[in-house]
Amino acid sequence: MEAAIRQQALHDPVTGLPNRILLQDRLEQAILRARRDGLAVALLILDLDRFKDINDTFGHAVGDQLLHQIAPRLQEVVRRSDSAVRLVPATLARLGGDEFAIILHHVDEQEASTVAERLLVALRTPILVGEQRLTVSASVGVVLFPQHGKDAGGLLQRADIAMYLAKRRRNSVAVYDAEQDEYSPGRHALVGDLRDALVQHGLHLDYQPQVTCLTGRTTRVEALARWRHPQRGLVPPADFIPLAERTELIGPLTTWVLEQALRQCAQWHTAGSAVDVAVNLSAQSLADPQLTATIEQVVRTVGADFHWLDVEITESAIMADVERSMRALHGLHDLGIRMTVDDFGTGYSSLTYLRRLPLDAVKIDRSFVVEMAVNKEDAIIVRSVIDLAHNLGLAVVAEGVEDHAAFDMLVSMGCEVVQGYYLSRPLSSDGIAVWLATE
Repeated sequence: MEAAIRQQALHDPVTGLPNRILLQDRLEQAILRARRDGLAVALLILDLDRFKDINDTFGHAVGDQLLHQIAPRLQEVVRRSDSAVRLVPATLARLGGDEFAIILHHVDEQEASTVAERLLVALRTPILVGEQRLTVSASVGVVLFPQHGKDAGGLLQRADIAMYLAKRRRNSVAVYDAEQDEYSPGRHALVGDLRDALVQHGLHLDYQPQVTCLTGRTTRVEALARWRHPQRGLVPPADFIPLAERTELIGPLTTWVLEQALRQCAQWHTAGSAVDVAVNLSAQSLADPQLTATIEQVVRTVGADFHWLDVEITESAIMADVERSMRALHGLHDLGIRMTVDDFGTGYSSLTYLRRLPLDAVKIDRSFVVEMAVNKEDAIIVRSVIDLAHNLGLAVVAEGVEDHAAFDMLVSMGCEVVQGYYLSRPLSSDGIAVWLATE
């Protein structure tokens, strides 16, 4: 009975592998041994890509069976990585969810990366679970003692950072790089502050007008989240939005922006200003199976109309998971919500997929618009995007309009809507009311 209790306490019930507790103990022992012998230890964190999709589609029972079959494949790679000179065997553990960890002894960075690549190769062969033939991929983060950390906690944290770096780069394997570490103690503190700001109403929205070229009237504004930190002052969106995207905060933040923007939009309509609102959605939002239901609930709760809302999604967010994006966008389209591809021209979108998506407009990235009056190549790109969009039956929004020359060129090219400092900086809700009253 004691042996059974010990087994349950230190091993994962689904795969039978060591769990996080045992992994932590073995990692600490490995560090002590390596420090004594002057040898290196590598820690690898492997995370399955889009495993949540499998659970959501087929159920957690299928997900557990998949994990049960994956474990022996990984174990075989880890076993083959050992050699006669490595007296301490490598360890494969399941940390929880779809994360695994591997401890390798007496290896350098190249050897550890080679093992990581072999782990990914082992996952490429499809796995049959019941009647489902499933294909999985993964991302692996690699750290080494003593180069990247002096204790178990630091190595685990930095291996996790490297793993997320591998996901962002789509390189599948990434070795920890201090210059890419966005999870410093200050960053962690900022995440906690952002969580508090969401609860304590520490955020607000500004709105930037989008002006119709033919009429000169504002028919839509873009909602922009702002955060004035009590100690740090105004925190740029470029700092706190990525933090939210890498944590569980992106969901609550997106819902908050939708609620505030649509409630304000309803107030403008009640006051006689028929102006709509555009809200940005991240790739994480598109991956949320409850996205359509959440937006539908928000619209009904605040007393808005669905056609008052325009969601802006970057093409890179759409292409991150095309099939899931198509399902999400079709769900929003069915509600009557407009959709715009943001930052168009900066990603690697497929025209085939764009043609199949229920889009209403494309927004040309500001990097092409800002200097189009003096840069012939930028002007050619802008004209080409406008012609392409019109041929696909889409309207065009140009952001980054900062001078009269660019505005005139866009009008002559047939661009329907423009946005930028030449027209107006982002304004408070009261500022928008004044702006609309003076048009």
